[in-house]
Amino acid sequence: MTPAPTGEPRRAPDRRTALTALGLGWRSAPLGTAGLLALTVVLGLLPAAAAWTGKLLFDEIARGRQADAGRATWLALAAALLTFAGVAGDLVSGQTVKYVQRAVSLRVQDTLYRHVNGFPGLRYFEDPVFQDRLRLAEQGALAAPQGMTDLLTGTLRSTVAVTGFLGAVLVVWPPIVPLLALAAVPAYLGQRALGRRHVLVTEQNIATVRKRYFYQQLLTDAGTAKEVRLYGLGSLFHGRMLSALRTTSGADLAVERRGSVLQGALALLTAAISVIGAVAVVRGVVDGRLSVGDAALFTAAVAGVQTAVSGTVAQLARAGQTLRLFRHYLDVVEAPSDITGGHSPVAPLREGIELRDVWFRYDPAGPWILRGVDLFIPHGSAVGLVGLNGAGKSTLVKLLCRFYEPEQGRILWDGVDVRELSIDDLRRRIGATFQDYCRYDVSAAENIGIGDMTRLDDLPAVRRAAQEAGIDETLSGLRHGYKTLLSRIFLDSDRERGLALSGGQWQRVALARSLMRQDADLLILDEPSSGLDAAAEHQIHRALAARRAGRTSLLISHRLNTLRDADLVVVLADGGISERGSHDELMAADGQYAQLFRLQAEGYQDQQVGAS
Repeated sequence: MTPAPTGEPRRAPDRRTALTALGLGWRSAPLGTAGLLALTVVLGLLPAAAAWTGKLLFDEIARGRQADAGRATWLALAAALLTFAGVAGDLVSGQTVKYVQRAVSLRVQDTLYRHVNGFPGLRYFEDPVFQDRLRLAEQGALAAPQGMTDLLTGTLRSTVAVTGFLGAVLVVWPPIVPLLALAAVPAYLGQRALGRRHVLVTEQNIATVRKRYFYQQLLTDAGTAKEVRLYGLGSLFHGRMLSALRTTSGADLAVERRGSVLQGALALLTAAISVIGAVAVVRGVVDGRLSVGDAALFTAAVAGVQTAVSGTVAQLARAGQTLRLFRHYLDVVEAPSDITGGHSPVAPLREGIELRDVWFRYDPAGPWILRGVDLFIPHGSAVGLVGLNGAGKSTLVKLLCRFYEPEQGRILWDGVDVRELSIDDLRRRIGATFQDYCRYDVSAAENIGIGDMTRLDDLPAVRRAAQEAGIDETLSGLRHGYKTLLSRIFLDSDRERGLALSGGQWQRVALARSLMRQDADLLILDEPSSGLDAAAEHQIHRALAARRAGRTSLLISHRLNTLRDADLVVVLADGGISERGSHDELMAADGQYAQLFRLQAEGYQDQQVGAS
């Protein structure tokens, strides 16, 4: 069963996880990986060859006057060439590793965010557990493939090197071999435990790390700078950022301390083994059983074996650490869709949209937001949605846009359950201006054109939508017209700072964005004029009324006077529909709608006129 990226992460088998991570590296750069493996074998042979050449050189030199000068010269030259080959090989290997790393990074980032972008709904994005897992997935996706490649090449290089060195050690003093093997066992167990501890600390602190980034953003973001300075919030957020940093860095430091203690103990163990071997070899040289070259070979071989073994042990520990993080990556890219989508094409709306006994809540243990809502939005009509804050208006919009699915009940498009319809096709038939609209740091034309990606570069269409939203004159008058970058944090192509719009102007841009979809069957306007002045609001609603003629519209606004011309007004209360009817009918009913309308109307009445 495919796991969901929430709750406790799935623990995939280590072998499968390792093969998947290694496979990513191979598929990302097959030639680079193959070349790296070939180079690794050569580099693994060089240390043993250099050590053996050194032994022969020392033995030749130790012959004194009987030494063959020519042979000694060639041996010295060979040793120098082997040293140079090792240095050059390491440089080439390093560049190859960087090439493979870049290819892996591009592939895993593409795969990860393609899957994230493929989630059609909002449930994962509004889940803090998923947000934490996504951060861990990013770390694992980048580290694990390269970690497994490093482990493969490191193990291969170490195996080749150790094989060559052990042959030399067996010739000089065989008892050192089991001692070296015995030292490798606690080294591996200690490094593995340390790696697991490091991953555990990372998982436990990822929420704190995310909070630290959040406070850093609050301190540097242009959107929050005004309130941070006006209310003197800088020290508050700065202190919380440092507190989060102390928590995470303190935990990391504790792991590093354990690592230092462990590495010190292992260093003492390997040093003791080296001393035992060195004493035995020195005595052999003194007794005449071994040559000076044998001693030099033994010393180089022991150091080489210990370096290779400790390096492999450390890589094994790091691999275990990165593989555990890599499981989070697999959890994300293999997560099921949060919305059930069909494959049926979506025909133009002819009859209407119906919510039939719709129940919804954001969390299985949370309160019901909608309770058995029944609502029919006829084709070609304008329906106004009214309710106090938290009544469920925005939730209903999310359900219509297929960002969430009802827990119970159905939503029908001309009598067809939307679960049977293609999500992308359905959304292409919806235009919406959300209450929390976005301000994109792109050009003015793109800010509007993205409302219909098929016409992103169609400037005449962009300008028509801007004219309907009453923002064309403003955008045309900008420094570079519609090419002007609407941003204060980026520079445009001419290295000039972008321009910022006012809140009301941004709202008109967002409205124009939704009007790009000329053929949309459903137009959703959630507080489309909340940031506008009275004159601009009147102008916009006149334009929208003309645009809505013959179209299906859902209008949401706390300014009830803007809903007077709606064909149907629906009042949401306590998760259900408490009233429905035309403006006149609801005023006559003297219910919640009438009370809210009169409260707003009183605010506009001239008290002196009312008192005369």
